Amino acid sequence: MTGLLGRRAERAAIEHLLAQAQAGRSGAVVMRGEAGIGKTAILDHTRDVAAASGFRVENSVGVKPERQFAFAGLHQLCAPLLAHADALPEPQQAALLVAFGLRGGAAPDRFLVGLATLNLLAEVAENGPLLCLVDDAQWLDEASAQVLAFVARRVAAERMALMFALRDADASDVRPFAGLPELRLDGLGESDARELLASAVRAPLDVGVRDRIIAEARGNPLALLELPRSAPPTHLAGGFELPDTLSVPHRIEDEFRRRSSNLPPTPNYSCWSPPPSQPATWPCCGTPPPNSASTPTQPTQPRQRAC
Repeated sequence: MTGLLGRRAERAAIEHLLAQAQAGRSGAVVMRGEAGIGKTAILDHTRDVAAASGFRVENSVGVKPERQFAFAGLHQLCAPLLAHADALPEPQQAALLVAFGLRGGAAPDRFLVGLATLNLLAEVAENGPLLCLVDDAQWLDEASAQVLAFVARRVAAERMALMFALRDADASDVRPFAGLPELRLDGLGESDARELLASAVRAPLDVGVRDRIIAEARGNPLALLELPRSAPPTHLAGGFELPDTLSVPHRIEDEFRRRSSNLPPTPNYSCWSPPPSQPATWPCCGTPPPNSASTPTQPTQPRQRAC
């Protein structure tokens, strides 16, 4: 089971949600918070607690590049459950299968897809309590967000719980989930922040530097882990510089951007064919293997290539 530092109120809320679902009173909750505040850690903790309690757990993660693909996020969640689709009424079954590209037809009515998803999850929950976790829901495609919010508003007695994690953003990005019960994630308390920082920093840490990091991180767990990594050990020991005025999430993003700029350039994934004297099939690597000729001769027999 994953460890979760602090978060006593949040853990109590999660345990209540799961207990209600086990007792046949379904529920849904939307967890909101800034980047790095611990939403994914809370979801991981919820998954572990639910699995230990006999829940079936299904997951979906919003992926920004897939926002243009209708029903992509819903497909992540429901694909493992489609063996139960035969139990759906034919119009709902057809709408869901068309949405997932498993049957031909015109673009399905989203109301039918919503009903199909609700009934599919309810059918699965007949065999035991079901937990659906959706991380980075702010990056779900619009169709998936609308359908999942539709389902979350209609669960009742299906032994089912749904939990969505959304990053703080413009209100237009999270409108489908408006009105659902919310769990607001704020920063860790000072004692928990000190404990997390102490577990992450192995170098000697000056008391003043420690207090400054805790103050600047404002209880953001990712900031507590990442800000010390961006400072030289000599600064941690007593020479920590004044931070800039950017918000904590932006400072973390800038640090990740700085690190990624030091990565090597994208390799050339062109295909290379070995000379006749080397019958092995070489992977695509952009350059010939060691000790090979710089300009391979044309083989007399067709050769396989790895790409």
